[in-house]
Amino acid sequence: MSRAFLVVLDSAGVGGAPDAANFFNGRVPDTGANTLGHIAEACAAGRAEEGRSGPLHLPNLAALGLGRAITLASGFPDPWPDAAVTGAFGAATEISPGKDTPSGHWELAGVPVPWDWGYFPDSDPAFPEELMAEVARLAGTEGTLCNRHGSGTAVIEEFGEEHLKSGWPICYTSVDSVFQIAAHEEVFGLDRLLQLCEALAPRLHAMKIGRVIARPFLGATAADFKRTPHRRDYAIAPPEPTLCDWAQEAGHPVHAIGKIGDIFSMQGIDDVTKGTDESLMADLHRLVADAEEGAFTFANLVEFDSLYGHRRDVAGYARHLEWADGELGRVVAALREGDLLVITADHGNDPTFAGTDHTRERVPVLVAGAGRKELGLMAFTDVAALIAAHLEIPR
Repeated sequence: MSRAFLVVLDSAGVGGAPDAANFFNGRVPDTGANTLGHIAEACAAGRAEEGRSGPLHLPNLAALGLGRAITLASGFPDPWPDAAVTGAFGAATEISPGKDTPSGHWELAGVPVPWDWGYFPDSDPAFPEELMAEVARLAGTEGTLCNRHGSGTAVIEEFGEEHLKSGWPICYTSVDSVFQIAAHEEVFGLDRLLQLCEALAPRLHAMKIGRVIARPFLGATAADFKRTPHRRDYAIAPPEPTLCDWAQEAGHPVHAIGKIGDIFSMQGIDDVTKGTDESLMADLHRLVADAEEGAFTFANLVEFDSLYGHRRDVAGYARHLEWADGELGRVVAALREGDLLVITADHGNDPTFAGTDHTRERVPVLVAGAGRKELGLMAFTDVAALIAAHLEIPR
């Protein structure tokens, strides 16, 4: 036993989910979605040239078996057939009835979701009057703005100036099980926004809405509004102990990087760092260098999903993958003898696909520190089992 690191590249799916036809982007079923396969295909065809050029260059992930995992998951041709694979690789299938962040992360941590999530209709208005009245009461305002499905950046651009004049919070949702509130970080106040979301969360959780998300932004006009890194998710607590709890109860330090603290409601977690993917990667490097013997580090890098997948930005997603590949190559090189590194994803978000929502896909499972082997088709919960076995955690 040494240490274990679990890194989730948020939304980096590899296609092939057997139940993809049951999940939709608008009226289009997710059948055929393949986030990493289609990005590699677009790059090879010269359709992702903004800020980068040529075929998708991921030598470190390919060496861990990413190309083989894509083929295993979906039958899609390996984008790097000549890569000398040195890691263990597989592809995992989710059983939880959702393609959202909590479902994916909880199941990776050993706990499939036992219920159906609640969702808001794609109508205008989307929310019941009594819920909007409660938001206004908690916010101390006479009303709210928006009240429909929408992209976060588009909603802020459309309603931000009215928000600055009225002080009313901007409330919106998506096809995910979420209720999001955007407000100006200085004019409305960051602490006030967080307190509003925290106070509202129990009511939404009782409706099986998975997350209430605070979306602070800055700027003076629609032309320069920009969301800040101070987002916070108030998620339903996992229905039973997860890998984080198992590790903590067995005496292992548990370090969270990124959204992990929010996703698990800080259950089983000793400390957390938040910020941009660049700063979170620096935190991962720090913990690879300094984390204690037996420590478990659980990281989520969200910008693949939030900045590029939902915005259907193929070149941006490719750039971010190439950046992460270089950084993860340094992580692999810095591992101590006996360490285990698992790189995976929580769902798909194919930027070449219809709509703007997550896509139901299998995810890659790439392992450094376990030798070279094919892990085959796996369950999401097998990821938790890999790490628990490595850290000798009783279950």
